[in-house]
Amino acid sequence: MPNYAVGHKTPDSDSICSAIALSYLKTTLGEETLPARLGELSPETMFILDKFGFEQPELKTSFAGEGIYIVDHSDRIQGPDDIDEATILGIIDHHKLGDITTSTPLEIWVRPVGCTNTIIKMMYDFYDVDIPKNIAGAMLCAILSDTVIFKSPTCTTADLKCVEALAEIAGIEDPKALGMEMFEVKSAVLGTPIRDLVLRDFKDFNMHGNLVGIGQLEVLDLAIFDEMKPELVVDIAKLKAEGNRHTVLLLLTDIMKEGSEMLVISDKADLTEKAYGIATVDGKVWLDGVLSRKKQVVPPLQDSLV
Repeated sequence: MPNYAVGHKTPDSDSICSAIALSYLKTTLGEETLPARLGELSPETMFILDKFGFEQPELKTSFAGEGIYIVDHSDRIQGPDDIDEATILGIIDHHKLGDITTSTPLEIWVRPVGCTNTIIKMMYDFYDVDIPKNIAGAMLCAILSDTVIFKSPTCTTADLKCVEALAEIAGIEDPKALGMEMFEVKSAVLGTPIRDLVLRDFKDFNMHGNLVGIGQLEVLDLAIFDEMKPELVVDIAKLKAEGNRHTVLLLLTDIMKEGSEMLVISDKADLTEKAYGIATVDGKVWLDGVLSRKKQVVPPLQDSLV
């Protein structure tokens, strides 16, 4: 029976490409492993899979009795609902260490870099396994996505070096141009159902007993949201009520202006003032220079909710 590599709920490009890249590595090393996904794919991720000739990983939500590698997260709330009934073989992640625990030893690769695929590139190097051209291309795209084409403060020298090496393997002469092409796909939000947009890149966090949901939409120009902003606010309010959440935040990130407008629905009136030093006005706040949810949004918010 094969093992599985699976990322978080509402999977992003890093989550999916990590599952694909890790599955190939483990299978090559003699441990049959298949990629899986916990939800539907975003247009950006579909663009990557189509460009490099991959089928969508299997949609699989139950892993009871099976061996799994967890990629791109280590928070229980973001993983399979029956994670306690699976055997966790490893965790490969670039976020804060979450609350997943195991009863047996496991392989852990957790690094403070911009993307899980950067870590998986390190694993290929460690095990001396060649990366196929198409997998290298997908890994490169995931790094470009997660680092916002190297603009994110999460981007490290390791990410830059991995993109350079992966581009050579994949035969991609201009990674930044490819990154812009990906973000053009991300920016094509018109006509998409509002709930689909809110959940496109959405994660729940348990912050000191408070359930906090944070979504992010990265585009080339925030003006595209001007007419739909009221609908987005209404929908995140519904999402808060439906999930009995303490707070729901939606980051509208302008990668060219390098900042984010945050839409806020919260039980705590002074939430953003406490967390970021800027008060919310009419349910919104502009956070200059904020591109990264994991590094710039989550840590101060979690600290403020102690």
